[in-house]
Amino acid sequence: MKTKIYFAAIILMTCVMHSKAQFVTFDPSNLVQSIVNTTNQVVETSTTAANMVKNFKETVKLYEQGKKYYDALKSVNNLVKDAKKVQQTVLMVGEISDLYVTSFQKMLTDKNYTVEELGAIAFGYTKLLEQSGDLLVELKTVVSSNGLSMTDKERLDVIDRTYNAVKRNRNLVNYYTKKNIAVSYLRSQRTGDTDRVMALYGTSDEKYW
Repeated sequence: MKTKIYFAAIILMTCVMHSKAQFVTFDPSNLVQSIVNTTNQVVETSTTAANMVKNFKETVKLYEQGKKYYDALKSVNNLVKDAKKVQQTVLMVGEISDLYVTSFQKMLTDKNYTVEELGAIAFGYTKLLEQSGDLLVELKTVVSSNGLSMTDKERLDVIDRTYNAVKRNRNLVNYYTKKNIAVSYLRSQRTGDTDRVMALYGTSDEKYW
């Protein structure tokens, strides 16, 4: 029975159903690393904010490809408890990617940040994203045939530990985003430009504020 649970989890980690009922292989940990690598290249090769906006389009493209996977994964229902926790862990990594790419795109158009600050902000995001990707690699090992030598308790412990660690990272990314936006807001108060910043990031009851 437990083996069936982990095979179900493997399916969650590797397959999604397209609208035409076709299954494709997809590795979210590879997507995370690709986003991190592309962002690092953007930061290293961009000398101006406008340059960074242009170069960041490749990262956005990768994220949009991954979003199709995460959206499809959300529709997978009727899972046993442990497989559902695997699903939720993968989806939280998707949330981290979404929060990073969506928020950073806005920051790239915000004149309250220098290009050096934008590079530092991107570095912080990618470190948290990379840590989460490493956790997915560990999770994938546990739910694959490589992890079948472990006891049921050992596998469940790793799933729980990974879930909690990714959840902490998701919350950290949310906090990090709000703190960075707060810097822009404080600067805009000094220049009388708060309306623009509020319009860019949203009001206090919205996601990024």
